[in-house]
Amino acid sequence: MSETHELKETTYGRSLAKGLLAGLIGGLVATAAKTLAERIYPPRTHGEPEPPDVLAEKLAGHELVGTQREVAVEAIHWGFGALTGAAYGALAEYYPAATVKDGAGFGMTLSSLTHGTVLPAMGLSAEPEEQTVRERTSEMASHVVFGVVTETVRRVVRRMLG
Repeated sequence: MSETHELKETTYGRSLAKGLLAGLIGGLVATAAKTLAERIYPPRTHGEPEPPDVLAEKLAGHELVGTQREVAVEAIHWGFGALTGAAYGALAEYYPAATVKDGAGFGMTLSSLTHGTVLPAMGLSAEPEEQTVRERTSEMASHVVFGVVTETVRRVVRRMLG
């Protein structure tokens, strides 16, 4: 991030609410972009369940089918994107260095935290050493897309909010 860019961002003054809102909107747009990226380069090609599928059934305590399953999985998927985007937007308000590499650093960090530690610990995905190279590279690539799109949209929305 250039010094000029950082200076422009801070001339508006810090606002937690505006940061949260800008990040939330960025996270939603980025969730759509990540979904498209995973259609181009899918992480799981042998029928392995997606982490939101596993989480939805764990939360429900039983197998979900049809519309129940679709609604639960989409709520987890979009909710996680919105919440992580909002948290990122708040962080960017008070720690502009978090936007390094136009959000790519955020995406890589998120991928490492989720697919490298939290999801395996929760039993929602395989341990990193058991994941295929394709799964690891696809997840990292799609999370970089998520991070860059989140930052791009967050920055635009934040400027609009003043």
